[in-house]
Amino acid sequence: MPAPALARLLARPSSLLALLLACGGSGGTTTTESASTGDSSSGTTAETTSTSSPTTSTSTATSDEPTSSSTSTTTGELTDTGVGPTSETTTTTGDLTTGELSTTTTTTSSTSTTDDTTTTGDTTTSTSTGDTTTGDTTTGEPGELGELSGDCGLIDLMELESPEPFVFTGAIDFGVVGYDYDLLTAGGQQIYDEGNLNPGSLYSEIVAYEVLARCETAALLKTEATIVYTNPMGKKTDFLAEIDGLKVGVSVVRAVGFPKDAPWTVAQADTILKGKLGDIKLSSANVAPEDAWVKQILSVVAYGPMHKESLLTAYAALDPAVKADTILVITVTDGDDAFIYN
Repeated sequence: MPAPALARLLARPSSLLALLLACGGSGGTTTTESASTGDSSSGTTAETTSTSSPTTSTSTATSDEPTSSSTSTTTGELTDTGVGPTSETTTTTGDLTTGELSTTTTTTSSTSTTDDTTTTGDTTTSTSTGDTTTGDTTTGEPGELGELSGDCGLIDLMELESPEPFVFTGAIDFGVVGYDYDLLTAGGQQIYDEGNLNPGSLYSEIVAYEVLARCETAALLKTEATIVYTNPMGKKTDFLAEIDGLKVGVSVVRAVGFPKDAPWTVAQADTILKGKLGDIKLSSANVAPEDAWVKQILSVVAYGPMHKESLLTAYAALDPAVKADTILVITVTDGDDAFIYN
């Protein structure tokens, strides 16, 4: 090349440098920023045109924003979790694998701590199957009328075979239910069905039997009109029951004044006790051998605690000969007990 021409060529270094750069590249196509910065909320990468080995961008999504895009483009499919921004649910999504996203959000920690957690798994509602009282005032066992309290289960062979007198007190609360035939024991229903000789005292006799049946496991043997006596016109008892294999006669009386809430005195209690205890001795002497009992129970169905206290005071002052060989059971009625005293 002539010297003047070479000098002109060297005088333009920028053109020469551009030519050299154009001819000395890697020979492949240029990758236009396939960096996949992770801030792209659109969920699609910006057209990575590199035809070389697929970029396994694991995209661990360590940013604070819960972007569920995580487009691992190994298979060309958009692996969108579809979960959206979960608010404090700490969904342990496991391995965000390439291809199919196994969204097995196995939140095996059974403590769902957040208040508004919409647990999409099996929500164990932890239904406490404890025993739930129903709120009914008749909280006895099913098929039993009223709730019993006080002395219960204390009459056995010792009391029945002893000539000594015994006293037991308790209560029965009928709540708002009052009387319900379907809740009576089988013996109570039998007393109602067969009736008695004094219709005015029928319900008190039923209550007296219910208390003995449920507390002392008494079984009804005969109602009032079916007991056999040597003198049909003589004194009778109200029903015949069996306790611990022994026959027991049961005489029933109500302790109530008029009006019902009026003071009920010791003198009134004394009159009732003396009259009924005297009748017990007469009926025990009158019963036929086939129905003879070993002992009698005087069951007093009392309107309130005042009546019970008067009965106990009067009973303590009685002559031992009057109350001998008899068991006194006082039962105070509560709740809707008007059916007994009407």
